[in-house]
Amino acid sequence: MKARVHVMLKTGVLDPQGEAVRHALGALGFEGVNGVRQGKVIELDLAEGATEDQVKDMCEKLLANTVIESYSVELV
Repeated sequence: MKARVHVMLKTGVLDPQGEAVRHALGALGFEGVNGVRQGKVIELDLAEGATEDQVKDMCEKLLANTVIESYSVELV
């Protein structure tokens, strides 16, 4: 079984990488991009029987900095 974890900075937390991407897109001629938030996707290959709660526990303990990041879990 696989789990996909999406981690993003929380609203209100500055995202310098996202701002750099927004600026670069403008420099390349892509108009109308008012904001970019950059995150990460972590794909886990899990043993059968693993649960969404276990993946959430992994996020809370290691995969996401829950002070400044939010996450969502998708089992695939």
